[in-house]
Amino acid sequence: MGKKRVIKKTGQDSTAKSGASARTSKKKLDRGILNIEATYNNTKVSLTDSGGNLFVWSSSGSLGFSGSKKGTPFAAGKVGDLIADRGLAMGLKDVDVVIRGVGAGRESAMRAFAAKGINILSIKDRTPVPFNGPKPPKPRRV
Repeated sequence: MGKKRVIKKTGQDSTAKSGASARTSKKKLDRGILNIEATYNNTKVSLTDSGGNLFVWSSSGSLGFSGSKKGTPFAAGKVGDLIADRGLAMGLKDVDVVIRGVGAGRESAMRAFAAKGINILSIKDRTPVPFNGPKPPKPRRV
């Protein structure tokens, strides 16, 4: 009842990529929109076509970062790298960037994406801003 033996096939390539990045994309996309939502706790990045149809998305939480590490610029950079790799596999050349939120990863996700050689045509900041906002607290009575 000891340990089971693991037999490796000799024809198997050990340098093959695993998971979703190993598959080649059937969809072709030459121009798209990169949406970055950077909150204090997480950074979500999605890649859509001009019509808004979603092609690829990822977040720092889905990459395995947990807790307060999800909101860091390092985690956002890793998400930007991953989305850029998947976009290049689809033949992506140009993107328009739309940024929402005030988190720490808003700039680093875009920088990591641009470092892969994809041309950024425009950057728009669409952070939602309330017109009136919440009512301020009443003055303290002593």
